[in-house]
Amino acid sequence: MTRTIRRPAAAALLLGAALLSSGCTALVVGGAVVGGALVATDRRTTGTQVDDELIEQKARSRLNETLGERGHIGAVSYNRMVLLVGEVEGEADKQTAEQVIARIENVQSVVNELRVAPATSIGNRAGDAFVTTKVRASLVDAKDLLARSFKVTTHRGVVYLMGRVTQREADRAAEIARGVQKVVKVFDIVTEGELDTRPPRPVAAS
Repeated sequence: MTRTIRRPAAAALLLGAALLSSGCTALVVGGAVVGGALVATDRRTTGTQVDDELIEQKARSRLNETLGERGHIGAVSYNRMVLLVGEVEGEADKQTAEQVIARIENVQSVVNELRVAPATSIGNRAGDAFVTTKVRASLVDAKDLLARSFKVTTHRGVVYLMGRVTQREADRAAEIARGVQKVVKVFDIVTEGELDTRPPRPVAAS
């Protein structure tokens, strides 16, 4: 089963975050490494990659200040779009997490997959980490995809795929990840021609 979520056209939606272990329990999520040789092969501009790193760092701090230990939250930022996964104690906390992160500079959109539920067990998290590793390896093995164009996150058995990809690449990646509980595609869908251009850097909010 797959579900597709695309970046909303409006830039004023919500954005997700990861939390510090000193407050809200941090949820470790999968993703491509930013920095070093990978910067040159990433479809994001170097500035966007830096922004994604900063968004996650700021989210960690701000959610820790706001929610404390009332959540087990993880987030991955790709191209200034953030996937928010994990558990919170109530619907109000879920909405608060969105609102706090939406105010972080350069955040453009959010996919809020938080659940109102108890935190997952260590065993569940280990299983999710294994699934993420397996899907990543399968993407690397695929000869018709650039594996570093994707970020993979697994939570509660659901695999989330992020990236700036064509429709063909999005469908192919979902096919490779099949066999899991569910695949959610959180992509920026672009044409082949658009892959040859880099999007302009947004002006940071004051």
